[in-house]
Amino acid sequence: MATMRRDTDIAASKLSAVSCVSAYPSSAVTYHATNCDLPGWKHVRSGKVRDLYIPEDDTVDSAKRLLLVASDRISAYDFILPTPIPDKGAILTQMSRWWFQQLAPLVDSHIMSEADAAIPQVVRDRAVICHNLQMYPIECVVRGYLTGSGLVDYQETGQVCGHRLPAGLVEASRLEQPIFTPAAKANVGEHDENITFDQVAQRIGRSDAERLRDVSIAVYERARDIAARCGIILADTKFEFGYLPDSAGDVLATLVLGDEVLTPDSSRFWPADQWVEGRVTPSFDKQYVRDWLTSAESGWDRHSGEEPPELPDEVVEQTRARYIEAFEMLAGTKFQTAGSSVSTNNPTSAKTATPAKQADQSMEPVETLTPFENTNSQLKG
Repeated sequence: MATMRRDTDIAASKLSAVSCVSAYPSSAVTYHATNCDLPGWKHVRSGKVRDLYIPEDDTVDSAKRLLLVASDRISAYDFILPTPIPDKGAILTQMSRWWFQQLAPLVDSHIMSEADAAIPQVVRDRAVICHNLQMYPIECVVRGYLTGSGLVDYQETGQVCGHRLPAGLVEASRLEQPIFTPAAKANVGEHDENITFDQVAQRIGRSDAERLRDVSIAVYERARDIAARCGIILADTKFEFGYLPDSAGDVLATLVLGDEVLTPDSSRFWPADQWVEGRVTPSFDKQYVRDWLTSAESGWDRHSGEEPPELPDEVVEQTRARYIEAFEMLAGTKFQTAGSSVSTNNPTSAKTATPAKQADQSMEPVETLTPFENTNSQLKG
C-alpha cells in the first residue's frame, strides 16, 4: 500500500481538521481533515497528503488491510500549505487506480479491489483498501529527461546518482536510455537523499537492488509509452515497492507496487507539444503553486522557517485544473467525483483476493522478488 515514508505522523494542529468534507466551489469537494469518523475504521497516522486507517477491531501489528485516504492537502518545500486543492485527493486516487490497471501485466498492485464495497461512502472516490506491505526503504526514481535535482547534479558533477552522462546536456534534454536514480526515504520535514545504485545494494542486497532497478525501469518505459500516445511526456517518476508476508509470517517472493503511482504528485508530466530542449517545460503538477510561493506576490521566504501563506483563489483553481487535465488526457474520460466509476481507454480487471498479475500474452511478467530482511511496515514507517 502506500508508503509511510514522509507520510508519517503529522501534528493535527498544523492541519485544518474542522470537517472531513466541505464544498468548494459547487462543483468540487474538499477533504482536508486528518481524522474523520469513518464507520468500521480507526485512524492511526496522517501524512502530508494521506490519512491511514485500520479496521476498528485490529491493531497496528495485526492489521492485514489498510484504508488509505488521499486528502486535498498540498505540500511544497516541506511545508503543508494551509489551503487545500479541491478534489486533489480524488484525482490522485482515480489516476493511481487507472495506472495500476495499465501496469498489471508487469507488476502486482497493493490495492484489494474486491474490498472496495467496504470503503466508507464519504471517502469512496478518494480512498483504497490495500494490503499492509513491508516496504523497501528506497524511493525508486526513474528519469527519462534531465531536469530538477538531476540537472543540478549533472551541472555540478557530470553525473546523476552515479550515472555518467554525455557532455552538453541542458534543461529538458532527453536521455538516450532511462536511468535509475534512487533516493533514501527521509522523515517528515526532511529531504530524501539521492543515493547511487551501489548504496542501494549496500542497504538491501545487490540481488534485490537489481530487481528494484529493473522493474522500475520496465514500469517507467511502459508508462512512458502509454503517456506518449496521449500527448504527454513522462519526464521522470517515483515508485515505491514492498512485499507481503504469508500466513505463517514468512515473506512471499512477490514484488508489489504500493503508494500512489504515476500521479502529478509523484511524476513530472509535460505536454508533448510544449517541450523544447533547453527550456523549462510547463508541467501537470504543483509547480504553479511553487512558482507563486517563491514570487514577490506571496511575500514569503521559503528559508525563513515561517509557515507559508494562504493560496489565492486563482492559484488554487489553476492547480486543480492542471491535475484534472492530466487525468483526462491520460484516462480518456471526464473526471468525476462522489464515487462515480471511472472508465478507461484500456480497462482491465484487477479483482483478486491477493495481488495478481493480469494475463497478457504480449508482455513478459517481471521477475519475482527474493526479499531481504526488513521490518519496515507501512504502519511502522
